[in-house]
Amino acid sequence: MNSAVMQRTPVVFDGTALSVEQINAIARGKADVKLSTDEQFIARIEKGVQFLDQLWQQEGVIYGVTTGYGDSCTVNIPGDLVEELPRHLYTFHGCGLGDVFSLEQSRAIVGARMASLARGSSGVRYELLQQLELLLQKDIIPVIPQEGSVGASGDLTPLSYVAAVLAGGRKVWYRGEQCNTAEVFAELQITPLKLRPKEGLAIMNGTAAMTGLACLAYSRAEYLCQLSARITALMSVALQGNAYHFDNALFAVKPHPGQNQIARWIHDDLNVGDAPRQCSRLQDRYSLRCAPHVIGVLQDSLPWLRQFIENELNSANDNPIIDGENEQVLHGGHFYGGHIAFAMDSLKNAVANLADLLDRQIAQLADIKFNNGLPANLTGATGVRRPLNHGFKAVQIGASAWTAEALKQTMPASVFSRSTECHNQDKVSMGTIAARDCMRVLQLTEQVTAAALLMSWQGIQLRLRANEVSEDSLSSGVHTTLQQVAASFEFLEQDRELEQDLRHCIGLIQQRHWRLYGDR
Repeated sequence: MNSAVMQRTPVVFDGTALSVEQINAIARGKADVKLSTDEQFIARIEKGVQFLDQLWQQEGVIYGVTTGYGDSCTVNIPGDLVEELPRHLYTFHGCGLGDVFSLEQSRAIVGARMASLARGSSGVRYELLQQLELLLQKDIIPVIPQEGSVGASGDLTPLSYVAAVLAGGRKVWYRGEQCNTAEVFAELQITPLKLRPKEGLAIMNGTAAMTGLACLAYSRAEYLCQLSARITALMSVALQGNAYHFDNALFAVKPHPGQNQIARWIHDDLNVGDAPRQCSRLQDRYSLRCAPHVIGVLQDSLPWLRQFIENELNSANDNPIIDGENEQVLHGGHFYGGHIAFAMDSLKNAVANLADLLDRQIAQLADIKFNNGLPANLTGATGVRRPLNHGFKAVQIGASAWTAEALKQTMPASVFSRSTECHNQDKVSMGTIAARDCMRVLQLTEQVTAAALLMSWQGIQLRLRANEVSEDSLSSGVHTTLQQVAASFEFLEQDRELEQDLRHCIGLIQQRHWRLYGDR
């Protein structure tokens, strides 16, 4: 595994900007999380709380503090009941359904919410941030159902599980198991918080679920760009493709920077020094020849996707905004997750196109009509047993199925806004559903990628055994990947069940195991 994966990343919550990579480090349990103890930071956090306390005790009207929620904002809460309102908010939102988010995803969600609250515009106590810090440091992470958010007013139902856990309720992930929060808190002598006015709303009325997922999705997609380029190079070797399709001079006339980066990576992988491999055809099929144009769409999208995601991550995205410095309560709609919805709808489209590209490469490789002399379905069997063996035939079928499902998931969620909550939330982002869709597309694409990696490796092994490719003709990048695959995958000579091989390879992909271009 790359040494970079093993390093711990410092993540300081002090109101300054965090990166996608820092949220990913939190999600993977590879972060040293610390809440700032700077006096000015603490003073800024507490100033909003002091202003709120002063205002509601003077009978000021503050949405979600002295009023009901959503369409119930016209209902005034008696002063002696104001402090009970946060508990009611997270209680009635305890109706999430579906599968729960994974531990990794839930860590990312908590990290994203803490980043927003640490901006100092949400009216929460420093003590609440300390409780979130403790949960991340001790790896006590809320168990959060995936279903129930329309992405405005933010991720209310999913984030109610964070609020409830801070108060000692519901369940948490602890030591790899789902446990009752109250029992874990009692064991570790953690005092549950009684949420103050506005604190329940501040935790729940934001975009942390979709944003946490978006941070994870971005990094997985970024890695798939590089891995798809490497696999395309392997496929070109296995299919005896034309290396000139990736020539620098060719791509100089179409200057999309990400597309050109992909072409350079593949071109370098197919050369030893300045001597390109020889080829037998003038033009390869599109899934090889146009691979930089397909992968490059995602590579060129990464900068603006990062901008959308990190801007959301580093924003105060609840309502109302509490400006303690100027003593203002600002009512608005910053909980609306439109930027994340658009980013995730766009990302899942670009990622699904990688699945489609690799699936077409797999189809070429397995088919004797198109694979330039390789055995059918890449079987390694010889002699009288060759007709009996079917190699990767079923894997090719599986890759087709995974690709079809990924493509089916690309319908944009953001266009399916539903008016809800007495038509108060009459235009919503659907950002969390878009992010969940994107995670599913990534999983399916990683499955296709695993199949493509193992099959392209097998194809090159067949060429090497037939003396149609020599070891010394392979670039260092290609050679490194072949060695890494060989360390965990055995040449497929006689038919065997490949499920566990595929699952292991998918896991390595998700761990960023394969050394690629950024590791040179």
